[in-house]
Amino acid sequence: MTNLVILVGRIARDPETRTTQGGTSITSVSVVTDRPARKEGKTYKDENGYTAKDSEFHRITCFNGLGENVAKYCTKGQMVSVEGRIHYTQWEDEGGTKRYGCEIIADKIDFLTKGRSGNNEDAPDIDED
Repeated sequence: MTNLVILVGRIARDPETRTTQGGTSITSVSVVTDRPARKEGKTYKDENGYTAKDSEFHRITCFNGLGENVAKYCTKGQMVSVEGRIHYTQWEDEGGTKRYGCEIIADKIDFLTKGRSGNNEDAPDIDED
């Protein structure tokens, strides 16, 4: 059996990091991917003449060292490649309503472009073939 996800997209907002009571570092980041939008089974152009796109936002969770690197070097708008697995959660809110969630637990994140801020000058090299 396999649970493998590979996404290539842009970071939608700057990463957020928190630490559990047990000392585990958890960094969350949202990655947006685009695909051609379709009407009646066909792609179409938007009002500017470009192919219309549908965007999907993916919640990515990184632990410990990977999360620390993502928090340190990644910024909104940066292109990244994410490898990981899908993780589903279920819980009850304060009103007793069942809630469901889905996230990608990242095993690897490659930086495909440099971030927009100056805090990533020491980031790992990017392969620019």
